[in-house]
Amino acid sequence: MNRTSSHKPRPMVDLIVSILLPSFILMKLSGDDALGTTFALIVALAFPLGWGVFELVKYRKFNFIALLGLVSVLLTGSIGLFEFDTKWIAVKEAAIPAIIGIAVLVSTFTPYPLIKALLFNADVVDVEKITKKLEEHNAIEIFEKKLMTATYLVAGSFAFSATMNYILAKWIVISPAGTPQFNEQLGQLALYSYPMIALPSMVMMMGIFYYLWRTIHGMTGLNLEEIIKNQ
Repeated sequence: MNRTSSHKPRPMVDLIVSILLPSFILMKLSGDDALGTTFALIVALAFPLGWGVFELVKYRKFNFIALLGLVSVLLTGSIGLFEFDTKWIAVKEAAIPAIIGIAVLVSTFTPYPLIKALLFNADVVDVEKITKKLEEHNAIEIFEKKLMTATYLVAGSFAFSATMNYILAKWIVISPAGTPQFNEQLGQLALYSYPMIALPSMVMMMGIFYYLWRTIHGMTGLNLEEIIKNQ
């Protein structure tokens, strides 16, 4: 079986390996009586970094989001290990979703718009069936306009994430890099960003997918079971 086609999302494993374990290490094991500031940071960052590399290598599939995640981990590690000004944590936290949002917009001017990879994906929806129905109803051009609206909504959700990331990082990470307090605050940032940023962003993405489904249903008459690709 092809490795890329057999890959299944594992959100709980992602959450534990990339957020909970690193946060615990940074918050509880950064003291001199435990791992120490530098080693705790290295060990904590090794979990999301190692998991990201494992996913990319094992399934042999380029993943733009995963790549940005790896870059994010490396930047966080560099800021902590080389004791740069903590303002760069806030900049880094905002830069990653901002880059994705800009990439979504810019990609609409290329043959490979990211909106189709994110929402109108052949692995998720039956693109062939939908396209055939749209052609039968002479609705391709109208659908493309609706897809552009969805693109703006997706870019807006990443703009929200970038703004909230920056505000949260500036609020939480205030101690100098290279201190146990800095490590603890990084752990708190990872924990708080999930309910305060990731979950609202997921809700927004679900809302955009619902908008796209209602658009497809209205133009083709296909119900959700017919739109979602059978696995």
